[in-house]
Amino acid sequence: SHTWFWNLIQNDFKTGNTDLEGCMRLLEKMQIPFDEDHLKHIFRRTLDKHLGDVISMDDFRAIYRALVHRPEYEELFRAYSSDGVILTDTQLIKFLVKEQFQTEVDETTALEIIMKYEPIDEVRKKRQMSFEGFIRYMRSDECSIFKIQHRTIYQDMNQPLCDYFISSSHNTYLIADQLMGPSHLWGYTSALLKGCRCLEIDCWDGTNNEPIVYHGHTLTSKIPFRSVIHVIDKYAFMSSAYPLVLSLENHCSPKQQEVMAHYLKSILGDKLLSSPIGGEVDMTRLPSPEALKFKVLIKNKKAGTIEESMLRMYDDNTGETEELSDSEFLSEDEDTDDTLPLHRSKSSTKRRADGRSSAPPQKKPKVKRGKIALALSDLVIYTKSQKFVSFEHSLMNQQCYENNSIGEAQARKLVRHSAKDFISHTTRFITRIYPKGTRMSSSNYNPQEFWNVGCQMVALNFQTPGTQMELQDGKFLDNGGCGYVLKPDFLRDRNTTFTPQNVGRYSKPMSLSIRLISGHQLPPSSLSKTNKADPKVQIEIFGVPEDQARKKSSVVKSNALSPKWNETFSFNIQVPELAMIRFCVEDEVSLVNNEFLGQFTLPVMSLNTGYRNIPLLSKEGIKLESASLFAHIWYY
Repeated sequence: SHTWFWNLIQNDFKTGNTDLEGCMRLLEKMQIPFDEDHLKHIFRRTLDKHLGDVISMDDFRAIYRALVHRPEYEELFRAYSSDGVILTDTQLIKFLVKEQFQTEVDETTALEIIMKYEPIDEVRKKRQMSFEGFIRYMRSDECSIFKIQHRTIYQDMNQPLCDYFISSSHNTYLIADQLMGPSHLWGYTSALLKGCRCLEIDCWDGTNNEPIVYHGHTLTSKIPFRSVIHVIDKYAFMSSAYPLVLSLENHCSPKQQEVMAHYLKSILGDKLLSSPIGGEVDMTRLPSPEALKFKVLIKNKKAGTIEESMLRMYDDNTGETEELSDSEFLSEDEDTDDTLPLHRSKSSTKRRADGRSSAPPQKKPKVKRGKIALALSDLVIYTKSQKFVSFEHSLMNQQCYENNSIGEAQARKLVRHSAKDFISHTTRFITRIYPKGTRMSSSNYNPQEFWNVGCQMVALNFQTPGTQMELQDGKFLDNGGCGYVLKPDFLRDRNTTFTPQNVGRYSKPMSLSIRLISGHQLPPSSLSKTNKADPKVQIEIFGVPEDQARKKSSVVKSNALSPKWNETFSFNIQVPELAMIRFCVEDEVSLVNNEFLGQFTLPVMSLNTGYRNIPLLSKEGIKLESASLFAHIWYY
């Protein structure tokens, strides 16, 4: 392996030595992820041995080893290698079966791993693995804590839409807070690139008959509706092929609703679903994500039935509007709830324009509100917004293609007092939950409690980092990140008796044991002048109430490069199908104050067993390329 290493680096040492820049270039060439603070520290430590600011080939090898040859990998390698230098294919199989619990591996699997990860030609040709190859394998996605099988779409995508959790965003056009923050097309682009499948568009009348998108009655900036639809057209299916729902929060006059309908048709073209699949409407069951691939669905109020829309398709009905009865219209969020509850008089939902020119004129809100342009209404097929009255009312009157939006506060009460009816409702109807309007800073609520009762569209403010968004991102890593995750059977069966408070016979208890071994290249504390931190790890389970749990490791003093814990944590989980697990690394600044360093959240059912690396993400959800935790996971 010495020759392999020298051959790899000698070109960069033509002058006999190199500096920090050269050192970084070389590591990049070798595809070794490194954190600059940690590398500088190791580099300086090496320089201390001699004068000057350049290092020799031997020094570089020492730096490489300090960064890459981790003792915890070495220990495992030596346990299976007879000479401590190579692993034969049979020794590798033994390791995979005994340590990684991969019972189905055979010679073919072992050879595939060797071919893919062994960098030294002569070792690879002998179908063997060196320590260098073993390190590369242990660092790969195959040894991630997240099951590699779940990185692709593996679930049944042929069930009705209401059988899935659907990645949903709220006030998608905001990239800061709800009062002053800029409205920005980037909000849509980034949500779509994250695999979000339900976007919210708040539409208001604009000048020159151009509808605009912004958070009504606030100072957020305005974007033309047309531009938003162009961005959606471009990015709709980049991260997922499955249907995209546009939830229109419609405050426009019928005239501008017609303009909206025109833009939706002309810009989205064939992507827009404007008539039922196969020409027939199945009134008893929603179509599946598979059947609606590459389609954009419009969620809005609708006048009359789908059949009436179909008959109209053959007539020209520009300019026609339909009165919606009060019960139909002053419905759901209307985001009246959720736009600002600033100037609401007791007697009506009408708001004073408050002398601001930015607020749309509000002369006769009743009449204006109660009208819907048929051109827009007819684009609503499977996602008709319907005012939520009660679970009983829905059971008696609601069609499968009618959906409800329920504000977070009301939804929380319903979870508390009628969870069984709530679940019975979500087995039949798509239900969207949205954050309350008083969250001025666009803070989020915990989505878990609404997933627990089967709500499909739990809408979060994607622009706000925090545990809630981390749970959202973690949940939708599953099933290939396509934005649709099949709900567990007990949330899809119409006769289910499951409730989060009383899991009864639906419990499939899992005993989970996690040995937190070490960390590697953790981000240094912002207070550190070098590369130090005092890291500790918090492991938290989110799920049904009795599964909620949190455990903390001890603090390792002054070591962010390679802290060692070797601590074991055990959890008993009653409903693993709903549980999420979050690993959070913090720097203990003082006894009362911790600084966030990185985290990773994933579904408990996506956990891999054996020795696994845990990638870490920044506050904004961006992967920290070189930082990770190392743990041993085991469950039965």
